[in-house]
Amino acid sequence: MATTEKTEIAKKKTDEVSLALDFEEVASGFEEMGQDDLALPRLKLLQKMSEECDTVKGAADGKFYNSVTRELYDGREAGLHVIPCAYVRQYLEWSERGDGSKAPINIFPATSDILSRTHKEPGDHKDYLENGNYIETSADHYLMVLDSEGFPSPVVINMKSTQLKKSRKWNAMMMSVKAKGKNGVFRPPMFSQIYRLTSVAETNSKGTYSNWEVERVGPVEDAGVYGIAKTFAASIKAGEVKAEPLQEENAKKEEGKTHDIF
Repeated sequence: MATTEKTEIAKKKTDEVSLALDFEEVASGFEEMGQDDLALPRLKLLQKMSEECDTVKGAADGKFYNSVTRELYDGREAGLHVIPCAYVRQYLEWSERGDGSKAPINIFPATSDILSRTHKEPGDHKDYLENGNYIETSADHYLMVLDSEGFPSPVVINMKSTQLKKSRKWNAMMMSVKAKGKNGVFRPPMFSQIYRLTSVAETNSKGTYSNWEVERVGPVEDAGVYGIAKTFAASIKAGEVKAEPLQEENAKKEEGKTHDIF
């Protein structure tokens, strides 16, 4: 290799190192940006009838989809490592599908008595209000997704319908984690543990669909990642985090009607 080529390569490497140091030391451009200026992505488990399967290249049943970055993840085998940071249960009021609205009419907190004001229709599992709308129980899990290099990114997962069983199982799994400290056995913070999310095919009377599967990996070992997860958990508790708006999904159109698959 000629001397001039070696010099150019060495100079390029030096410039790259200097640039990396500048990235780390100078955090400019974000000074005026707060939580109100950010959209928290929703991590969606795609179904056969999900809109993304028709509009996003590579999207398919069983994959995970980030609603903001538009990234796709393999749910069937690789899965994702995540750190749960908070859990919020809500009740969503939906209008009947087909009227053009894809957003909930109202969102009620877990303390609401809204379910006591609903009734069932013959042959229907939904909880209907007198106005014809229905109430859906929703479980939101706020997480940090860890990429292949261990960098965390915040997302929220919305679990409902048959996914609620998975949500309750995950909650029980998190509550069962124990550790020994100087004062004896204690329950560590939710955001101290890493879990692996995958997707599995399940079947009910209406067909086959994809559902979540959760397994515990172990404790967070990186102090920096733990600090980020802790801060995220605190911001959720303080009401400073806003997720991407919910949209009605997973409806399959058939002869002008819509049906729930799961």
